[in-house]
This record gives sequence, structure tokens and C-alpha cells, in this order.
Amino acid sequence: MVLPETMIAAGGIAASPIIWNIIARAEYRTHFLTKACGGNKYVGCYILAAWIFFSSLYRDHLFNVALDANGPDPFLQQYHDVLTPVAAVLFAVGGLFVLAAFYRLGITGTYLGDYFGILMNERVTAFPFSVLEHPMYDGATACFLAQALYASSGVGLALTVWVFVVYRVSTGVFEGPFTAKIYERRERELVDIYAKRAREECEKVSKKSN
Repeated sequence: MVLPETMIAAGGIAASPIIWNIIARAEYRTHFLTKACGGNKYVGCYILAAWIFFSSLYRDHLFNVALDANGPDPFLQQYHDVLTPVAAVLFAVGGLFVLAAFYRLGITGTYLGDYFGILMNERVTAFPFSVLEHPMYDGATACFLAQALYASSGVGLALTVWVFVVYRVSTGVFEGPFTAKIYERRERELVDIYAKRAREECEKVSKKSN
């Protein structure tokens, strides 16, 4: 029997990225947050960052409530002494990837600043991006897995798989393609700017020669 706490946790896991992607895309198209902040896109981005951060904390809370409500799995509990150090390593590695990614990207790079027009100069390729394409999400997933193993929770393992699926859909269907579109648009705009400057320089040279 699936407990209500499990369903609520599953819903929270899915809802969190769905909501922040809806907000980010609305900002990209209408700049409603930037306008509400008096035209300051950085403040708008920080507001979205706060929403993502605290909604993620609440999602984590729902995950832990589901683990507590379901209790440990008898089969997994037999191997608790083995799973505990594995969980500790997973949590440490996952946390390392999350913190390292945040260090590389900063607040605006981490929390969808590109939807506000706050773009990075170039693609980040240093660690942890040299190891994983999405270290923030993969690291977070590893932390969920660590908690499930430590609690010997079968439900926790199932919810961790759901976290993985949700993150893969979020990056593969929503954030990844849309972010690529934003940067492609910037590249086209830069090409147009450089082409315009080149034409102006040619016109100046032509006038001087005449």
C-alpha cells in the first residue's frame, strides 16, 4: 500500500522543477520579475533563486517525511552496517559535486540567470563539469540515494529513481534546449553587431579614400 506521504513526496519532487521552469520562462518572455524589481534583473534572479532554494528544502523535507512514515525495509535493514558507509561516501561525493558546481556557476549561473539575460561569457568546463554534464542535479540525486540507503528505505530508493527521472526530463526537455536557444540567440546578436561595425568601418575607409 502506497502511503499518502509517499505520494505527496513524489508530487513535491516533480512540482519543484516544473514551477521554477514555468517562472523562468515567463520571466524570459515577459520580464515580469525584472519589472517588479524596478528593472533590476539581478534582484529578480535572486528572488527566483530564493524560491528554488526554499522549495527544494521543502521537497527534501517531504522526502524525509515519506521515509519516516514508511519505515525501514526489512531486507535492506539486514545490510544496514554495509549500507551506512556506502551512504556516507555517496553523500560526501554528491555534496562535493553540488558545492563545486555552485562555486563554478555562482548564484546567477546556478539559478537560471540566463533567463534574465545574465549570461556567462563561456561554457564552464572545469571540475565538476569536466566529469558530469549536470553535476548539480546528479550530486543532489546521489544525496537522495545516500539518505535512502542510510534509512534502509525501499520507498526512499523508489523516490530517488523518481528524482533521477524528473531531473533528466527537466534538463533534457526543458532547461537544456531552452538554455541552448538563449545562447544561440546571443551568438546571432553578436554576429550582427560585429557585422554592423565592420560595415561602418568599411564605409569610413571608403569615404576617406574618396
